[in-house]
Amino acid sequence: MIIAIDGPAASGKGTLAKRLAAHLGFHCLDTGLLYRAVARDVARNGFRLEDAWAAVVAARGLDPCELEDADLRGTAAGDAASIVARIPEVRAALLEYQRNFARRPPGAVLDGRDIGTVVCPDANVKIFVTATPEIRASRRFAEFEARGDAVAYETVLADILARDARDTGRTSAPMMLAADAELLDTSNLSIEAAFDAAVGLIKRKISH
Repeated sequence: MIIAIDGPAASGKGTLAKRLAAHLGFHCLDTGLLYRAVARDVARNGFRLEDAWAAVVAARGLDPCELEDADLRGTAAGDAASIVARIPEVRAALLEYQRNFARRPPGAVLDGRDIGTVVCPDANVKIFVTATPEIRASRRFAEFEARGDAVAYETVLADILARDARDTGRTSAPMMLAADAELLDTSNLSIEAAFDAAVGLIKRKISH
């Protein structure tokens, strides 16, 4: 079984994907880490994120064993990822790895921006997780505060909106709601409530 979880930054899709995978006993892949790792390697090699050829080389040579790098979890890494993710050849280079991961038995949960539309269009269940930009900015702002990072809420909101614009506006595999995806708005939901709602969606989908 393949479960595709898509949605914008700070919507809660990553946490939800991990919870669902643990609940179902499935493998879990945060596909955003692939693009974050590509951006990291481009910078590490001394090139600009906009240097398409350097990003393609990094994508083709990506070592999945290096996805546990703690630096990949930061906001800066996410912003950098959305820049290299706009390069069609980078997306093509990472596509096979994602599809192979999705086929791992007994099942897999993949979260990203184009799982249900491009990576796994035949996924058994597709869920598009979203929330208002203001709610997502508040969540990200709370994460910064918890870490002791000084950043203004307005700056976080601006970053969220800019990230959304890049993700939805790119020509290659833009973030969008798949025609057969279930929409899950977490704006007013706790993670427990979102998890329960997602489990309900999955049960209804596979029972048909």
